[in-house]
Amino acid sequence: MDNQLEIDRDGARTASPEQIAILLYDTRDTILLGLLENPAFDENHLCLLLGRKDLPTLLLEEIARHNQWMRSYRVRRALAYHPRVPHNLGLRLARELYVTDLVQLTILRSAAPEIRHLAEELILARLPQLPSAQKMTLARRGPPRIAGALLADGEIGVVAVVLDSPFLNEGHVLKALSRIALPGRVVAAIADHKRWSHLYSVRLALLRNSQAPLARLLSFLPSISVTDLRVLSESSATPSNLRPHLRRELANRMQHGSLPSKRTRHA
Repeated sequence: MDNQLEIDRDGARTASPEQIAILLYDTRDTILLGLLENPAFDENHLCLLLGRKDLPTLLLEEIARHNQWMRSYRVRRALAYHPRVPHNLGLRLARELYVTDLVQLTILRSAAPEIRHLAEELILARLPQLPSAQKMTLARRGPPRIAGALLADGEIGVVAVVLDSPFLNEGHVLKALSRIALPGRVVAAIADHKRWSHLYSVRLALLRNSQAPLARLLSFLPSISVTDLRVLSESSATPSNLRPHLRRELANRMQHGSLPSKRTRHA
């Protein structure tokens, strides 16, 4: 057994392509390190090796020291995706990824939180310069922060897609509605969207937004509580053209003693 082990260690450096294909799955660090020194060990072999999630950090660091490997984008991307990539190396490699690959990195749960967060920051920084096609891709696949930024960006065509995204959440919709510069078409799209316009918190935010369509806001009033009707009618932040309707709804509610049921409020 010892002789065979010694042969394997030396043999990894001179193994044939057929032998390399087998040694790629060896669990011994010395064998894998020896493969890196094998002239027949090519980029395809390396990318297959990096597909193994059990590789030791030592091996990943050694790969990063080989300039011939690090010139390959495929290798850099595979290293950035690896769950055991050294922290500093992962952060550096993330800065070299294309946007589509950064999106994949943000949703890769095996990646370190700091690396995923950096990937999101890099996408957000590049967002204004991205072509519409890439924004559409991000709208379908991007994580919540990216979806929220795309919503606030307000590009026609992208808004409808991002509002249907399963990654968009209530918090980011509310954050978008709080933006003074949010385009009116985005406000109208949220007000008409079946999913978001049914949320009570979103309805309240729309009632405070001067760009929301008045006819749509009036349809929300029966679902608003007396307390919130009173607050909205007295708030200077409420659009002036909506206040008379709020007071009328409040007076009618008080006169008849009717309150919206829990079911109606969330309808």
